[in-house]
Amino acid sequence: MASHRDEGDEWEGIKNHATNLSSGNKSFPIHFIPFTPVNKPLPKEDLEHVLTHTRALWEQLRGGRIFVTGATGFFGIWLLESFAHANEQLGLEAELVGLTRNPDSFLAKAPHLVDHESIRLHIGDVRDFEFPEGPFSHVVHAGTTSSAPVPPAEMLDTIIQGTRHTLDFALATGAKRFLFVSSGAVYGKQPPEMTHIPETYNGAPDPMDPNSAYGEGKRVGELLCAIAHREHGLETTVARCFAFVGPGLPLDAHFAIGNFIRDALKGDPIQVKDGSPYRSYLYAADLAIWLWTILFKGASCHPYNVGSEHDTTISQLAEIVASNLGGAVQVSSTSQPLNPSTVPIDTTTPHLNSLPSRYVPSIDRAKTGLGLKVCIPLEESIFKTASWIRP
Repeated sequence: MASHRDEGDEWEGIKNHATNLSSGNKSFPIHFIPFTPVNKPLPKEDLEHVLTHTRALWEQLRGGRIFVTGATGFFGIWLLESFAHANEQLGLEAELVGLTRNPDSFLAKAPHLVDHESIRLHIGDVRDFEFPEGPFSHVVHAGTTSSAPVPPAEMLDTIIQGTRHTLDFALATGAKRFLFVSSGAVYGKQPPEMTHIPETYNGAPDPMDPNSAYGEGKRVGELLCAIAHREHGLETTVARCFAFVGPGLPLDAHFAIGNFIRDALKGDPIQVKDGSPYRSYLYAADLAIWLWTILFKGASCHPYNVGSEHDTTISQLAEIVASNLGGAVQVSSTSQPLNPSTVPIDTTTPHLNSLPSRYVPSIDRAKTGLGLKVCIPLEESIFKTASWIRP
């Protein structure tokens, strides 16, 4: 994935919101924060955190090879670095081959990984890359078009053809396990009276809205995985990803929390228009734990929501960011979030239209089936991300 989209911010339309939050003095050095890509390793303590919670799973890869699409993206960098750390610490003697269509971008983001002995880059487009030689036991398909604006038709083609091509590669190379990085966008618009959306919800994006190309593409991608499992026995697992924060998250793309952290560190006002939507954010180190666990242990054709169940409004998020980075804020918002529990649930009545939008997963399936949990709270996630960004 060129840079995996924050699976909530696209639907928030955060750049079209309008609440002003003025931040005060910051405890961070705000006058020389760089907002070019930060090309340094991920925090060692985060990599140790990932290894601590996945240590027993890595035996599947001992002496093996894994192929990862989207190596240059936010998800990709976390997968590559956590793999490299586990490989070194556990002596796995495994190899990761990462697909990227832009090696220069990879070099800018992760120069410390370019010459890593257990990582090799494979250059190509996810839709038609040449198959690398040799056998692979595991494949992670995390490649898609995301951060830069892309025409809907190209978005749809990239996701569907990219998934089909990567599945073909997995079958050709003899892979046993396949992880498809999908999205909460497959559910379409979350019903406002539903506080946490479960995997059993059968909603869908609006097929008449071209902006649904991302969600519809991911739905087809999941279907292709189910077909590959039924027809060829490939163990296909699916991670429906929501919203995330952590080192490496783009600060100038359509990621609300990244925009907020950027503005707070610069000492600029945090800009939000509608502060009422509910979102939740999972820290990237926890994300890596969840993705590796789903790849190694997840049930085939049994999708898992990936994200945090701890919801917050956009206004509250902006205040939390400013507060944790050392500054006071003044909230100027005309929208006040309603509490769905105080409003009668009746889908036939128009008052539901006044409920704030939500994009928050239920993670009961991941907790009960795989023993996963949210380890790092939002406030700590924000502070850790900012600490990594600053010089």
